[in-house]
Amino acid sequence: MSKIAVLRVGDNNTPNTVNGKVPPRRVANHVKRSREHLTQSEVDRLISAAKKVGRHGHRDSTMILLAYRHGLRVSELISLRWDAIDLSQGILHVTRAKNGNPATHPLRGPELRALRRLQRDYGPSNYVLITERKGPLTTSTVRKIVARAGEHAKIGFSVHPHMLRHATGFKLANDGQDTRAIQAYLGHCQIQHTTRYTELAANRFNDSWKD
Repeated sequence: MSKIAVLRVGDNNTPNTVNGKVPPRRVANHVKRSREHLTQSEVDRLISAAKKVGRHGHRDSTMILLAYRHGLRVSELISLRWDAIDLSQGILHVTRAKNGNPATHPLRGPELRALRRLQRDYGPSNYVLITERKGPLTTSTVRKIVARAGEHAKIGFSVHPHMLRHATGFKLANDGQDTRAIQAYLGHCQIQHTTRYTELAANRFNDSWKD
């Protein structure tokens, strides 16, 4: 009979695994990077880099553009369907994850042009962002695409998809958008999730120095 110790989950003195092997500790986000959002110029560089990498450059850059313009989570990106988009009216119907509030967003010129090309390039499909086999992208694939684009764009720190949603919030806050409007745009159920953007917006301090 093998001598494998029975280890209790949550015991502070015992490794949470068998055979005494302890998994590496997760590095805290603030150690890996100084902030959890991207600036407008960094997003532009990310989109430009995604266009030049791999065989699906246009799809990948469109994915990043949509995530940023509409504050989409990864799960919301990969589940985005063409029946939620009205190209003739320039409208996107956003269904939020995590019991978030749905919303209707306008689609601007760059998005409309990118989406029309995506339709031409990939043909009929239920989902907007698909693989060569016509299936929707996975969350893992999206993370890899964004991380790879971040490396090629030389952002200077590791980039993950949720940083694009945070970038949306900070961009709207810095533009002086009302907190309630930002809450509705991002689909937050509770406004305290939105105030993190307005509280840290740089424009709050524009009048601090007069020189």
